Formats: sequence, structure tokens, C-alpha cells
Amino acid sequence: VQLQASGGGLVQAGGSLRLSCVVSGSIFSINVMAWYRQAPGKQRELVAVATNGANPKYVDSVKGRFTISRDNTKNTVYLQMNSLKAEDTAVYYCNADVKRRLLGATESYWGQGTQVTVSS
Repeated sequence: VQLQASGGGLVQAGGSLRLSCVVSGSIFSINVMAWYRQAPGKQRELVAVATNGANPKYVDSVKGRFTISRDNTKNTVYLQMNSLKAEDTAVYYCNADVKRRLLGATESYWGQGTQVTVSS
């Protein structure tokens, strides 16, 4: 199973970016898909999570600005980021809890990270 994230870049404060993450490989189901971020000198934090059959959840600092969505037909999760702030600057990682077989265990996989830089 591989996760490929894309969509990061440099944007001015107030701008928008859309991150994408495609999950490929031997997949039976994906229950949870999420985005994390890690700023320099800080711990990785959960930004948004999309669980099948449940409402998305967000860290307080991005509520009202970021939207997580998923396309289960494409095994893809998106993060629409609007009204970006300098403090959103970080490497963003996608994460997915994948079941590879019907009776198999659920395992957590990570993407390689994509840099988001917001200039003030």
C-alpha cells in the first residue's frame, strides 16, 4: 500500500491550496483517512479526519477554513485549505487506515509529505 500526496506549494496569506492523496496497492477497504501536519520544531498534529459514516473532524485552528473530503471510488482524500495563514506553514502528511483483506487487520499507512508555505 502506498500513499502519494500532492498539491503543496507557496501561497500568500489569505490564499488557497488543495492537497490530494491517492492510496494505491492491495486495498479491501479504507475506514479512516486523515491529514496531519508538522511545522519546524513542533510535533506532528492531526489537522482533519474523515471516517466512513461519520462527520469530518478538525483541529480548532482550521475550523471554518479547511475542508476534508474523500472519493472512495478513487481511494483519494483531499484537503481544501482556504484563508491560509502563516501559521499553517508545515509539511502536510496524509494517513489512511487500510484493511488489505476481508479478514485482515487494519494497518496505518503514511504518505511522504508535501510542503505548504504561507508567506505573510
